[in-house]
Amino acid sequence: MIQIVENDNGTFTFHLKTENNIILLQGAIFSSKEEIEAIIKTITTSLHDQGIFERKTATTGKFLFNLKSLEGKVIGTSQLYSSEAGMENGIKNFKTSMILNTKL
Repeated sequence: MIQIVENDNGTFTFHLKTENNIILLQGAIFSSKEEIEAIIKTITTSLHDQGIFERKTATTGKFLFNLKSLEGKVIGTSQLYSSEAGMENGIKNFKTSMILNTKL
């Protein structure tokens, strides 16, 4: 499920949640809901481009991925995973969730 959230200062962010209501990805800050909707539409057409996923290791040794726009801007960050395989599974779940939730 994609949830768009308005922050106290009038900016917006989004969460991509699993069926169990766990936040899989926390979106960056955007100035409008329409900007988020446009980004999500772009993401859904770019899911097979591995360049939109930046795999990282946190200072704690856990793994995460950033979701990047086609221009290279970070537009979201995943939860932390205890293993690299878990992170890869998170990317797979992200792709599946985006395909299933293309409507806002």
